[in-house]
Amino acid sequence: MKKIFFVALALLAFAFIGCKKEKVEINSVADLAGKKIGVQTGTTGETWVSENVENVKLSSFKTGIDAALDLKNGAIDAVVLDELPAKEIVARNSDLKIIRDQTFADNKEEYAIAVKKGNTELLESINKTITDMKNNGDYEKLVSAFMPVDGNIKIPENEGTSGDEIVKLGTNAAFPPFEYVDGKNVVGFDITMGQKIAKTSGKKLEVVDMAFDSLIPALQSGTIDFIAAGMSVTEERKKNVDFSVPYFQSEQVIIVRK
Repeated sequence: MKKIFFVALALLAFAFIGCKKEKVEINSVADLAGKKIGVQTGTTGETWVSENVENVKLSSFKTGIDAALDLKNGAIDAVVLDELPAKEIVARNSDLKIIRDQTFADNKEEYAIAVKKGNTELLESINKTITDMKNNGDYEKLVSAFMPVDGNIKIPENEGTSGDEIVKLGTNAAFPPFEYVDGKNVVGFDITMGQKIAKTSGKKLEVVDMAFDSLIPALQSGTIDFIAAGMSVTEERKKNVDFSVPYFQSEQVIIVRK
């Protein structure tokens, strides 16, 4: 009887070892091949992974935060996301870390504001606002407020836009520090900049929060007037929208479990 018991134990141990998941090691872009990778729908990260990673098992999520949750519970192996939102996610999740790769560093992306094709009046006003902000110091103040060295974000006071006309800013409020929800308000780098754009135009700002991949269709249909959502300038997007002068430079990173 004792012999049967030990044989059963041995078989159980063997079965456990055979079923045990192999540890996933990701230290660079090269290690992404054949892995389960999470991305945010409609982003350049999604495009890059689908075009450059061999045998990838791609999962697209509404937000980077949703992707990170699946990473934490082991449903995926890594997340490819823009640098600053990735840093915010990792800062709040001690079991995650960021992997940087020279491939991404050599191919930085530029964020810009998008308007409907042919809307030159609004585009000129946006470009003027961005240029003025960089010349008068407001841009640096905004960087210091939302990307402080000590990590303590200080949300600027609302600019208090007003006017007879409303200008609608479309965004995806799940991309800190550029746009995110604080209490009941959508705040962030892009939102404060949007307030300044509205003031330049002499209009009242309305922020419309929606899924990232819905922003360009909403702009084309006239549901919103401009997009401020940490949107990277790409040749494909330029076919559908007109972009302002760039206002920020970023790169992709990889989030993995520690």
